[in-house]
Amino acid sequence: MSTTEQRVAVVTGGARGIGAATAVRLAAEGRAVAVIDLDEAACKDTVEKITAAGGRAIAVGADVSDETQVEAAVARVVDELGAPTILINNAGVLRDNLLFKMSVADWDTVLGVHLRGSFLMAKAVQKHMVDAGFGRIVNLSSSSALGNRGQANYSAAKAGMQGFTKTLAIELGKFGITANAVAPGFIATEMTKATAERVKMGFEEFKAAAATQIPVARVGEPEDIANAIAFFTDEAAGFVSGQVLYVAGGPLD
Repeated sequence: MSTTEQRVAVVTGGARGIGAATAVRLAAEGRAVAVIDLDEAACKDTVEKITAAGGRAIAVGADVSDETQVEAAVARVVDELGAPTILINNAGVLRDNLLFKMSVADWDTVLGVHLRGSFLMAKAVQKHMVDAGFGRIVNLSSSSALGNRGQANYSAAKAGMQGFTKTLAIELGKFGITANAVAPGFIATEMTKATAERVKMGFEEFKAAAATQIPVARVGEPEDIANAIAFFTDEAAGFVSGQVLYVAGGPLD
């Protein structure tokens, strides 16, 4: 594949927040983008923002934890945009609770979307990357991978993403494929807004309190994470693989 051809990127959980910002950023970098989310209609705003700026994008509805839906989604991307060689595993959900209150269903849902979903997506796209001799996989971890009260399921999933990433880097490196993880700290999204509601705080108050604990004295925005992801997907980043980058306004690990 010539590097002058347009790379095709897949962004899961691309309807809003970090996923939407990443899809828009990758499109601005010249990539065609498949925006995948559970609800295809919810991807409309992201796709319209890309196409209005002259980019190519499609919305695809899929549950990333469902193998059949993932395979169908990737087949559609190939048909409508071309073979994907950039994958951003961003899809995620929260089912927070203390361990003694956490249901098995809430554990399974979070592990299913984050870990099983990333596995299924990576497995489905890797053959296209191998064929192209080029691939960029970026998995979304989190500062919660280091442990966070009320998030046994989410923390386990996000820590698992790091081990998954490092193994992909080892297995796929000889095919020109890199795998890296971005681990956001506090980012102002619908997900963190839901957390504020869970702890019965106003979102602005919640953000202000979080900012006092962050060395750069502000919370992150989705674009902060999109910028880091864009670096890992760049043609020039081929010697960076198996890394976990905490984008959290200060050192974590």
